[in-house]
Amino acid sequence: MMLFKLIIRNAFRHKLRSLLTILGVAIAILAFGLLRTLVGLWYLGVEQSSATRLVTRNAISLVFPLPISYKDRIRQIEGVKLISYGNWFGGIYINEKNFFPNFAVEPQSYLELYPEFVLTPEQKNAFIHDQRGAVAGRKLAEKYGWKVGDTITLKGTIFPGQWTFVLRGIYRGAQKNTDETQFFFNWKYLNETMKRTVPRRADQAGFYMIGVQKPELAAQVAQAVDATFKNSLAETLTETERAFQLGFVSMTEAILIAIEIVSYVVIVIIMVVAANTMAMTARERIAEYATMKTLGFGARHIAGVIFGESVVIALIGGVIGIILTFPAAHGIQEQLSQFFPVFHVSSMTVYLDLAASLGVGITASIFPAWRGATIPIADGLRRIG
Repeated sequence: MMLFKLIIRNAFRHKLRSLLTILGVAIAILAFGLLRTLVGLWYLGVEQSSATRLVTRNAISLVFPLPISYKDRIRQIEGVKLISYGNWFGGIYINEKNFFPNFAVEPQSYLELYPEFVLTPEQKNAFIHDQRGAVAGRKLAEKYGWKVGDTITLKGTIFPGQWTFVLRGIYRGAQKNTDETQFFFNWKYLNETMKRTVPRRADQAGFYMIGVQKPELAAQVAQAVDATFKNSLAETLTETERAFQLGFVSMTEAILIAIEIVSYVVIVIIMVVAANTMAMTARERIAEYATMKTLGFGARHIAGVIFGESVVIALIGGVIGIILTFPAAHGIQEQLSQFFPVFHVSSMTVYLDLAASLGVGITASIFPAWRGATIPIADGLRRIG
């Protein structure tokens, strides 16, 4: 108990120095936590992927479409429970700054295949039966002030023209980390318009979503689908939803590596700063440590006091940094919701923050603790004289 009191008093003996060190650790942990959260967001789609869903696209590239007639042949493959289809629309709301994911989908099968998008029965029914019907996520609707029944116009990029939709539903996520910023509408509206304006682009799907009966059948069904359309004019590539999402992540792998490196560099920098602070403290207290040894304190007691002081300062800074991470993450989500629809600080990130704080405290105290524990009494007392 006496050593604990000594640790606390020593930690705040030089208040300004201690506060600046705590502030530095807090800022470093805040930056580390936000960067680690950002890395986690890149894999959010992968984590949410269902083991019973497959994605089929053109084998050449996702840019090239597939005939809509494929759906009937895929439905006949053993192990297929449900199939839906859609197109990436890429529409713009008012101007390019208002980016959000928007798709044309087959309403009934899509909602069955993705139960994480929750609609009331009335809204679901209205969406299914309205050719111009559309559904938006809760966060997206709140951002633009949309209400059920509103008319929304998107400017087409992949499919040129002004496209007008009636908002028939606002979905909420079944889980906290479900993306609530998506916009999807009835595929029939897109297809019927293409039949009138650009017939060669009609009756085509950008991708198929396949629900399999059991997760263990996923590989077998994927092979069967691709074998069915082998040597056709539009060969397919079928993969699990997880692999499909990882394909997008791999495109930005270099960015992820850079972010991870920066997050660890931040910790190393604050570790060096904290080590320098503790070295200064230990150097100033050499005489005190020598006096403690003459009073019967052993080397382990001296090392424990220095170690404890460093860890206390680092953990206080770490806890402050963790507390600040949550409002900072909320602010990022509010300001950049079109890029980060979910900016949730996970419990794993908090554990990493605590581990980083503890690591800073331990590492920063190693040399000062060794110096204080091994200083000869005579050398320490000579400084008093």
